[in-house]
Amino acid sequence: MITGASSGIGQATARLLHSQGMRIIACGRREDRLNALRDELGKDDVLTLTFDVRDEHAVNAAIGSLPEPWKDIYILVNNAGNAHGLDTLQHGSTADWDAMIDINVKGLLYVSRAVLPGMVERNSGHVVNIGSIAGKEVYANGAVYCASKHAVDAINKGMRIDLNGTRVKVSAIHPGLVETEFSLVRFKGDADRSEQVYKGYDPLQAEDIAHTLLFMVNRPWHVNIADVLILPSHQAASTIVSKS
Repeated sequence: MITGASSGIGQATARLLHSQGMRIIACGRREDRLNALRDELGKDDVLTLTFDVRDEHAVNAAIGSLPEPWKDIYILVNNAGNAHGLDTLQHGSTADWDAMIDINVKGLLYVSRAVLPGMVERNSGHVVNIGSIAGKEVYANGAVYCASKHAVDAINKGMRIDLNGTRVKVSAIHPGLVETEFSLVRFKGDADRSEQVYKGYDPLQAEDIAHTLLFMVNRPWHVNIADVLILPSHQAASTIVSKS
């Protein structure tokens, strides 16, 4: 089960895991994109759920509606996330803050709360939380986004502690600069500004994160890769990038 599967890291992960013989529950808000992904990969192997992770009722209703053959979720990829705006705290938009906290933090919690009891009952599962380098450091004009990703880092650690003693593993991947729709969303659809973020160096691609995740979930039971920070080679820290 992959949240935010309609684009970027989520979509790349769905494609790669499906290529390895896994059935995919692709979740997101954009039904047309989810349906296109299902048509591409095959209707027998892909089930789509359209909901907004911010809506607790919608999360529970969607996951509760899974047909019996799809109810046993063994891998949960908490990928849905967003950044809105790049402003100082004193000039920030409270609507942007709500969007980031509701999706990045509360959405992850709602989905996890709906899926984890089944994993615990079956005593088998793996949760992979997609964080960010912003969960490891703080940069100018990103206070609330960084706070939301620091929360993901903390939740990941707490989830692993809470599930210790079960056969449910918990891991996190914290990417640096990945060329996806991330910046387009952050800059409210400003394509020119978004494109500048990825010019002058080789950023990570969504497939790089998907392959890292595949390696994680394919480790034997006694191995849990708990936390990975993955950067493009040109990036040394959040705001330190060597560009030509």
